[in-house]
Formats: sequence, C-alpha cells, structure tokens
Amino acid sequence: MYVCLCNGVTEKHICAAVEEGARSVADLRKALEVTTICGKCASCARKHLKSLESESCAKSA
Repeated sequence: MYVCLCNGVTEKHICAAVEEGARSVADLRKALEVTTICGKCASCARKHLKSLESESCAKSA
C-alpha cells in the first residue's frame, strides 16, 4: 500500500528503512522524503512505523 503518494513511498519502503535503522517520522523523512511535499502522509507513516515496532517486516510485507 502507498503511504506517501507524492513521493511514491510504500509500506515496503518504510519497512526497509526501519530495517536500516529508521525509528521516527523524522528518520523516514531523511531516508524516504516522506512528508516533504504535502504532509498528508504523516499520520499514516507514523501509524505504520508504530505497527512495525511490534511486528517484523516480513509479516507486514
């Protein structure tokens, strides 16, 4: 599923960023440019990031 339409960021991209050390929306912004254009994806990105804290990426991909 797409999380950030402006930059074409999907849940899989976020999962990969988490595996590389992203732990916050600010980290995702640096790695994937999430929230840099319209910002409407911030809540979805935050929600997906939280869900990855309790699940492995393999389950969510």
